[in-house]
Amino acid sequence: MTRPLDDVRGFHDEMTAWRRDFHAHPEIGFEEERTSAAVAAKLTEFGCEVHRNVGKTGVVGVLRAGNAPHSIGLRADMDALPIVEANELPYRSQHQGRMHACGHDGHTTMLLGAAKYLAATRNFDGTVNFIFQPAEEGLGGARAMLDDDLFGRFPCDFVYGMHNMPGHPVGTFAIRPGAMMAAGAFFDITIDGKGSHGARPEDGVDPVIIAAQMTMALQTIVSRNVEPIEPAVVSVTQVHAGAAYNVVPDTAILRGTARTFSRNVMALIESNMRRMVENIAASFGARARLDFRDLFAPLVNEPNETALFADVVAELVGEDNVNRQRSRVLGSEDFSFMLEARPGAYINIGNGTEGSNAAPLHNPRYDFNDAALPFGAAAFAALVERKLARMGENG
Repeated sequence: MTRPLDDVRGFHDEMTAWRRDFHAHPEIGFEEERTSAAVAAKLTEFGCEVHRNVGKTGVVGVLRAGNAPHSIGLRADMDALPIVEANELPYRSQHQGRMHACGHDGHTTMLLGAAKYLAATRNFDGTVNFIFQPAEEGLGGARAMLDDDLFGRFPCDFVYGMHNMPGHPVGTFAIRPGAMMAAGAFFDITIDGKGSHGARPEDGVDPVIIAAQMTMALQTIVSRNVEPIEPAVVSVTQVHAGAAYNVVPDTAILRGTARTFSRNVMALIESNMRRMVENIAASFGARARLDFRDLFAPLVNEPNETALFADVVAELVGEDNVNRQRSRVLGSEDFSFMLEARPGAYINIGNGTEGSNAAPLHNPRYDFNDAALPFGAAAFAALVERKLARMGENG
């Protein structure tokens, strides 16, 4: 199965130009107007049926071949992050304060490359839906597309996604069956105390003291309420209170995140957090409010589809370059909601081991590695050829 990789390498320079154009013009969640227009134009050029404004700024390209009723979805994310780029590149961000620091420019390009190849070859029997999703970075783009009847309008028997992996060699892949990435939630805790002069704390109810007690108490949720065999994290990442040295403020605010691989454990964390927040505040004579927001479901790969995706990429790059049991990741990904709605799998692709290609995701010095583009595009294309051929054989 070298043909997809060989063919895609024939237009590697073209894909590189697309990717660098996306990188130079980053757009954050639900503002991907230029990006979605460029994606739609390319899909139209390839001969796909194009649907825009799915989930606000999402795009779906539909490609059919043969007569089989089977269909699959391939998904890429398009949004950037509110980060100031630190790279000095010819194609560095032209939008100050916005940057493709997670590689969504590369993901979009790889899926376009797969679409170009599949539209030219049509070596499959069924329908492929190319799903270009907005607002993956915590703004609910997957949910928005699902709420816009994504799978009703564009039926998919299975769905697949891909994300780059800094620090791993180009031409390598990693995946695992079952839960691979964590559910993620953000929380805000507002503590309403009573302000006073800093020299007369007895006249007030100090929300800063309460915030400190609460921060430490929240750490016991994982250590004393969650089973030790269940990975979980509760992190307070922001503390806001006061503006003067000699004033006890009225209010303090705590913000943070929770991560786990189980919806049940996430519900347990929220329940215990709510109890602690309300009761700790009350014990000091204050009030507190918790806003707990589930932003990501656990990303769970269906075992058979995981094995299939791993088999496909192994034929492209060799078994030694495929990790079939990668470690679980406490980061989150909202493709998880699509995988809750349809079975499928999500795979990681190596982004390189040097310089900006090895910089962590969400880092101002990160850059997607253009050398990875043919591998990602070919992996998607080969998956379509294998999956739709097999589904057709099975009726």
